Amino acid sequence: MNDTNFLVQNGVDVAHGIELLGDIEMYNSIMQEFLNSYSERMQKIAAYKNAANMENYAIEVHALKSDAKYLGFNTLSELSYQHEMASKNKDINFVNANYNQLIIEANRIAQVARTYLGATGSGVQTTMVNGVVQPKKAILVADDSNIIRSFIREVFQNQYEVLLANDGKEVLNLIQARSNDIVAVLLDLNMPNLDGFQVLEYFQYYDLFKKIPVSIISGSDDKETIDRAFTYPIVDMLNKPFDKESVKAFVEKTISIGTVN
Repeated sequence: MNDTNFLVQNGVDVAHGIELLGDIEMYNSIMQEFLNSYSERMQKIAAYKNAANMENYAIEVHALKSDAKYLGFNTLSELSYQHEMASKNKDINFVNANYNQLIIEANRIAQVARTYLGATGSGVQTTMVNGVVQPKKAILVADDSNIIRSFIREVFQNQYEVLLANDGKEVLNLIQARSNDIVAVLLDLNMPNLDGFQVLEYFQYYDLFKKIPVSIISGSDDKETIDRAFTYPIVDMLNKPFDKESVKAFVEKTISIGTVN
């Protein structure tokens, strides 16, 4: 694409970036470097935040701030600066309360950069509204079975971005990074690392059920497990194995509950 008007429409101060970097070729090259390191950097930021490691968190958001400033990503630069100052002051409450805002803007601007450089095949899927890139709504499928994940992705990939998680830890990372895009979570209970019940506890602790509806996909017919799942405000439960039509109705029901909320 390489249309700087597209960047401007998405809030990028291109002129400032080119002024700092010298010319458009260097600007484009540095933007590509930003994207090359983006996933690893955001994983580190999430890990340090989750571990309440404010010293290393400050280092990572400082680097994010500097890169954003050079590229004219002014909103991201300012948010990163706020997090840098808060983490240096050990203000974990500020970091936790404002973390989603930082991640949403970082993901938005990264997708703007991908689209500008013609790399739309990776990262967050998008739609265009009045020339402005916006994340495509997503459903999150959490199951340690590759067959289940792949099947649900095939059913819904033309309608939603389908985010896939193999375990509970991956679920929490995706929730933290993409909470504003996710319209439903399909959650298996029996997963490695963090299981489904630990994910449900996280949702309850942070009062996320009102924002993101959760339904259970499970191969268990154990009454105690089922009863325990329904002590949380989940939408419904679908037993494996299931077919295409049942999972479509199941997801539509889950999303519709979220729309009502």
